[in-house]
Amino acid sequence: MYHVQFPGLGISMDIDRVAVSIGGFDIYWYGIIIGIGVLLALIFAFKNLKYFGINSDAFTDCAIIGFISGIVGARLYYIIFRWEDYSHDLISIFDIHSGGLAIYGGVIGGLLAGGITAKIKKVPILAALDIAVMGFLIGQGIGRWGNFINQEAFGTETDLPWRMVSENTNNIGVHPCFLYESIWCLLGFGLLYLFSRKYRKYDGQIFLLYLVWYGFERMIVEGLRTDSLYIFDLRVSQILAGITVIVGTVLLIVFRKRTAKAVDTIADSNIKADE
Repeated sequence: MYHVQFPGLGISMDIDRVAVSIGGFDIYWYGIIIGIGVLLALIFAFKNLKYFGINSDAFTDCAIIGFISGIVGARLYYIIFRWEDYSHDLISIFDIHSGGLAIYGGVIGGLLAGGITAKIKKVPILAALDIAVMGFLIGQGIGRWGNFINQEAFGTETDLPWRMVSENTNNIGVHPCFLYESIWCLLGFGLLYLFSRKYRKYDGQIFLLYLVWYGFERMIVEGLRTDSLYIFDLRVSQILAGITVIVGTVLLIVFRKRTAKAVDTIADSNIKADE
C-alpha cells in the first residue's frame, strides 16, 4: 500500500498494488493495466486492418506471436542490464508481478518476431508495422499507469506543481515520468492516426514517424529518471532513443524525396501522353 500525493495539485490517494486475491493468489493492477492496454491496441488494429490492406487471419498470428515475444523481450532487456540483481536468484527472473519490463525490449521483441511471422504469412510487413506502432502507442500510454501503481519509473527531485510524493520517492517531490510518457504516447497515437487517414503516402511512413515521435520523448524523459538501465555509464534507452530519432528522420527525408520524384515522373508521363 502506497500513500501517493500530488501536493501542488491538491491530490492525495492510497494505492494497493493488489487488485484482488483468489485462493491466496494475488492479481496485481500492474498486470491488469498492461492487459487492458494490449486489448485496446488489438481492438484498434483489427478494426483498421482493411484500411491498411491486411488480412485479419494472417495478422492474428502476427499479433499473438508478437505479443508473447514482446513480453519476453521486455523482460530479457531489463534482466540483461540488471543482471547483478538476478544472478544470485535465477527464479526471480520469472517474477514480473513487481515490474521489471523494459518498453524498448518489448518493442524490439514484438517487432522482430511479428515481422518474421508477417514474412512467413505473406502479410505486407511495412503496412503491418504502420498499424502495429499505433497499437504500441495505445499500449504504452495505458501501460505506463501500471508503473504509477507500482510507484516506479519516476524521475529526479522537482518542485513543479505536478510533482509526485510517496514512500517510494522517500517522500520527496519527483517528476512523474510515467505521466509524461503516457500523455506523449496517447497524443502521438491521435496525431499518427489522423496522419494515416489524410497524409500517409507509403507503407512504413507511420512506423518511421513513430520512431521519431517516441524516440524524441524517451531521449528527454529518460534523462530525468532515476531507475535507468546503464551500459558503460551511459543510459541504454537514451542512446537507443537517440539512434531511432536519427534513423527515422533520415529515412523520412529519403523516402519523401523518392515519393516526390515518383510523383513528378508520373506527372511528366501524363503530360507527354496528352500531347
